[in-house]
Amino acid sequence: MMAIRLAVMAAIVLLGLGAMLALFAWWTARRIKAALPPQGRFIIAGDVRFHVHEEGEGPPLLLIHGLAGQMRHYTYGVSKRLSREFRVVSIDRPGSGYSERPSSMSADLSAQAAAIASLIDAMQLGPVCVAGHSLGGAIALTLAVEHPRCVSALALIAPLTHLPSGPHGNDGKDGNGGGEVPAAFRALTISSSWLRTLFAWTLAVPASIAGSRTVLDQVFGPEPVPRDFGTRGGGLMSLFPHQFIAASRDIQAVPARLPAIAARYGELRIPVRVLFGREDRILDWKVNGEALAGKVAGAQLELVEGGHMLPVTKAELTAAFIRESALQASEQAAR
Repeated sequence: MMAIRLAVMAAIVLLGLGAMLALFAWWTARRIKAALPPQGRFIIAGDVRFHVHEEGEGPPLLLIHGLAGQMRHYTYGVSKRLSREFRVVSIDRPGSGYSERPSSMSADLSAQAAAIASLIDAMQLGPVCVAGHSLGGAIALTLAVEHPRCVSALALIAPLTHLPSGPHGNDGKDGNGGGEVPAAFRALTISSSWLRTLFAWTLAVPASIAGSRTVLDQVFGPEPVPRDFGTRGGGLMSLFPHQFIAASRDIQAVPARLPAIAARYGELRIPVRVLFGREDRILDWKVNGEALAGKVAGAQLELVEGGHMLPVTKAELTAAFIRESALQASEQAAR
């Protein structure tokens, strides 16, 4: 009898604790949304309610952010610089930031690229120079391979392009240059849908807050994290439960499509430029930059001193890199 009472009491305590954690996650997300409201407008395309930010006039540019990110990685400093010459369109990828992805929609590269292709059509952007950072680079490449009419050039910043072999003989399904998921993203490897959702609404927020310094050091290092990254760069938005769920689905969907996309890189006949930081702690520039350049005719690889978050830490350099890619596209179209 005593054992039953203890079990009941333990269950009540756990349920109470879970409810408190869920309430904390909801309260945190509400405060962040109030402090960092949507920056742009909403457009429904490919079953996705896209959050889109536009500025400037001229030839269009489309900017796609990486894993667990959102458009503020570009609006932090890149988009304003480019808006002097271009119509700059920054988006929240499906499920990220303020863009909504139906639960029935796949998170794989092809599904996201198809949705973005629908957005390009809806906004009459194409063919457009597409910039993609990190996982956004893989999606930009998928877009160019599977929807070539939409893309005039690729400006890839620290892009994920291959699934390399790991140090322990695995097939690189984690998607990083070292064969293991970087510590910054290991929490995203929860494969069970219900467990992922439970974690997102209970432990993810306090765990992310407690470990933020370590995670940011890996993502940004060796460069320092800007003091205003949480607000101006949207870093606080990573605490949204839906953002955790979307990022977890994104990272686990990569192996299903990336090898097939990588096998088609040689088909690309548009300007492709790659920018990588030599000290990138997330993706290896040789595995993801040099290897891509070797497969695409005329592709250019540019190495700079820095880490993974170049759109934030080196906004001026990144903007100049994207600008040059767009100019190459214009020159090729004029021939």
